Amino acid sequence: MNFEELSVKPEIAAALKRLNITEPTDVQREAIPLMLSGADVIVRAKTGTGKTLAFLVPIMQMLGSGARAGESRVLILAPTRELALQTAETAMKLAGRSLNVVTVYGGASINAQIEKLDNGADIVVGTPGRIMDLMDRGALSFGAVRFMVIDEADIMLDMGFIDDVEYILASTPNAKQTMLCSATMPRRVLDVAKKYMNGAKYISVGEEEDITVGTIRHMFSIAHGIMKFHMLLSYINTYKPKKAIIFARTQRETDLIHDFLVRQKFDAILMHGGLTQATRERALHRFKQNAQLLIATNIASRGLDINGITDIINFDVPDDPYVYVHRVGRSARMGKDGRAFTIVSKEQIGTIEDIEIDANIRIEKIFLDTKEYEHIQVMAKRSYGGFRNGHMRRHG
Repeated sequence: MNFEELSVKPEIAAALKRLNITEPTDVQREAIPLMLSGADVIVRAKTGTGKTLAFLVPIMQMLGSGARAGESRVLILAPTRELALQTAETAMKLAGRSLNVVTVYGGASINAQIEKLDNGADIVVGTPGRIMDLMDRGALSFGAVRFMVIDEADIMLDMGFIDDVEYILASTPNAKQTMLCSATMPRRVLDVAKKYMNGAKYISVGEEEDITVGTIRHMFSIAHGIMKFHMLLSYINTYKPKKAIIFARTQRETDLIHDFLVRQKFDAILMHGGLTQATRERALHRFKQNAQLLIATNIASRGLDINGITDIINFDVPDDPYVYVHRVGRSARMGKDGRAFTIVSKEQIGTIEDIEIDANIRIEKIFLDTKEYEHIQVMAKRSYGGFRNGHMRRHG
């Protein structure tokens, strides 16, 4: 099936083709016709299945152009600034110059964002906190909103945004079309949907218990302290990922990993919340272009869609199975194969078992030889404190 068979207009199908997208995914095949029929839609689908285009394509087809000054006609809520920027970028590529897309998020000049909104915004993509700030200043109102999207709703709940989402929803017109997207459907998310959506159609792509795509190979190896760095090096040199994200629990750990890999001559990029927004945007742009490795905290696990990620590496095993799910969801996008590798201490084997049960997956234990890397100094004339749970111990 192609997009024209879903009643997508030729000009939008042509824009998709320019992005090398010619066939709709399962979630797009189900959601686009329902959205075009005018229905409110709830979509439960795994990460990497194409939910963003499932709402952008029908909205752009029905919207037309011509937002008036100070008017916003589409509101898309995203949990993180990175996801907001990514969604806006996709919208602009589809729309060309026919629609005005404005992205609003914290950590950037609110005055510059207000100026863009004053010129009229066909589509506003933003994080809940900044949207509420703009509402309080009178710079953003929703009287003309025709379409609303709540993206990654389960993450909104986990990040404590769900009350903000309800406040924003209550400020929008009843006569609008709403789409809610989520990889999982906690009860609170469904309660919000029931309260603010009108007879919504529910789409569930894949089995309810399958919350990661089936094309990911899940693996782990056991290492402690300083040996985690040698294990990381062994994995990279053995599996040779074309493009990988390495997740660590803290900003300090990402700094250490980045320093270590750069000294081993890897093309590695650093991204965490301690960096300025401009630095993070440059890092993300460079990683999308040609860098091999991105070292990041969980800031990169929520919603980012970057083409060509072959491997997800967990330097620390996540305590929460759903953090694991969102991390590994950055790989194996749109039906492609991927790998997920986790470095685990003996004390954390129980956490691996919890992830297997909750995510309905099997994580296989693999052996990686680290002997040839054990002579490599992890730190360059610096020392650092020990970490709990079998993490790094003091080492000079």
